[in-house]
Amino acid sequence: MYPHRQPPDNPHHAVLTTIASDSHTWNLLFLQLLLEEQGWEVTNLGACVPVGVLIEEATARTPGLIVVSTVNGHGAEEATGLARAVRAVPALARVPLVVGGKLNTSGTIAPDVHASLTDAGFDAVLTGANAVPGLLALLDTLPEHRHGRPHVDAVR
Repeated sequence: MYPHRQPPDNPHHAVLTTIASDSHTWNLLFLQLLLEEQGWEVTNLGACVPVGVLIEEATARTPGLIVVSTVNGHGAEEATGLARAVRAVPALARVPLVVGGKLNTSGTIAPDVHASLTDAGFDAVLTGANAVPGLLALLDTLPEHRHGRPHVDAVR
């Protein structure tokens, strides 16, 4: 169904998205500018992205990174299904996948939520004051790990 390609076609291309229920865009614009400042080409899918659209767009590009940012408080609920769907696509199975933002309505993330997100396939869960430094640290590791899915210690 989907072609299996390794390594990514463009290791410095990121696909930026949010979850299907999140209509916020300032977070996406901020992250797009941040990634571009770091030398990445970015495809920003915008607000309320269905999982199927993410998979279609990411498969067409085979990026070096997929970033999921959400601030509506439903990320912990919706992102696990998103990660499982991405990881089920052979062409995307090894693409670094990160999630961050406000993942629940309290703005904090419990250890069991973090574990469920990483178990679903996220390489990093980035929240709170360390989210941006964590993303920048992740970017620094990617050139050495383009041929495999890196394990990144999540920053909370």
